[in-house]
Amino acid sequence: MPHDLALAIDLGGTKVEASLVDREGTLLDGSRSRKSTGAAKTSDELAASVRAVVTSALAALPAEGRVSGVGIGAAGPIRQAEGLVSPLNLPAWRDYPLHELVSEIVHEHAADLVADAPVTLRMDGLCITLAEHWVGAAQGVGNVLGMVVSTGIGGGLILGGHTVPGPTGNAGHIGHVEVAGFDDPCACGGRGCLEAVASGPRSVAWAREQGWTGTTGEELAESYAAGDGVARAAIMRSGRAIGRAIGSVTALVDLELVAVGGGFSRATPDLFDHIRIGIDEHSGLEFTRKVRVVPSLLSDIGPLVGAAALVHRADLL
Repeated sequence: MPHDLALAIDLGGTKVEASLVDREGTLLDGSRSRKSTGAAKTSDELAASVRAVVTSALAALPAEGRVSGVGIGAAGPIRQAEGLVSPLNLPAWRDYPLHELVSEIVHEHAADLVADAPVTLRMDGLCITLAEHWVGAAQGVGNVLGMVVSTGIGGGLILGGHTVPGPTGNAGHIGHVEVAGFDDPCACGGRGCLEAVASGPRSVAWAREQGWTGTTGEELAESYAAGDGVARAAIMRSGRAIGRAIGSVTALVDLELVAVGGGFSRATPDLFDHIRIGIDEHSGLEFTRKVRVVPSLLSDIGPLVGAAALVHRADLL
C-alpha cells in the first residue's frame, strides 16, 4: 500500500543515499537521492549530506503516504545498541550518533507523517544480506553471507534464516578477516585483512606499485578487459583473496551461498572465477567447497533495499 513505506538510508565511504521503499522492495520513483561523503569531509559536511538526502526522500512522500519505519545501513564498525558509527573510510566520524541525527531530521521534517516509526541501524553488510535474502540472489536460502566489494569490503550473515548481528552489530565483517598469504597493512590497524588486499582502492594501489598508470577501479577494469597483464594480476589477486576468506568463513559457519555486490565486484565476470579458485585451492574440507558464490541480483540498489528490509522484514532481525 502506498502509505506503508520505509525510509531507507545507506551510508558508505564515498556516498550516502536515501529513498522511500515499498513492501515489495521497490524504490518509490522520484524519492532516491545521493550526496558524496569521502575521507576528506568534515563531520559537519557529512551530517549535511545525510540531512540533504533524508529531507529529499521525505519530500517525495505521496499525499496519502506514511513512513512505517526508518532503516539505516552504515559502513562499519558500528555500536549498534548506542546508535553510533565509526566508518573506517570516514575518519571524521568516530562514535558518531547517526541514529540520533536521523531521528532528529525525520521528526523535524515529517513528524506528522512518521508517527512512532522506529529507527533501526545495522551495518551495511548485514543490510546487503537482508536484501539478497528478501528479493535477490539468496531467496529461500537459510545460511547466507552477503558481501560488498567496493571502496571497502563489508559483509553480513543470515544463519538459520535469521540475521546474526552480534552483540555490537559487527558480526559478518569479512573485510577484516585476515587472509592467508597476505601482509598488506589495513586502515583498521591490522595486517593482511581482506579489505586491505581486495577492495577497489587497494587493488588499484597494488597495480600502481607494479607499474600500472591508471588511478581508478573503473580504469583497472578497462585495462583488464584490454588484456593488460598488471590489471589482470591485480583482479586475480583480489578474487583469490576473497575466495580464501569465504572458504575460511564457510568452515566456521557452514555457508550455503555467498552473494557479492558492490561496484568493484562488477569489474569483470572473471572475478567470480578467481573467487572460486581461491576457495577450491585453500579449502580442504568437502563441506567448505560446496558453498556457491553468485553476483548480487540487485546491482546498486541493494544497500537501500536492505536498509528498507530492516523495516519491512523486521521478523528476520
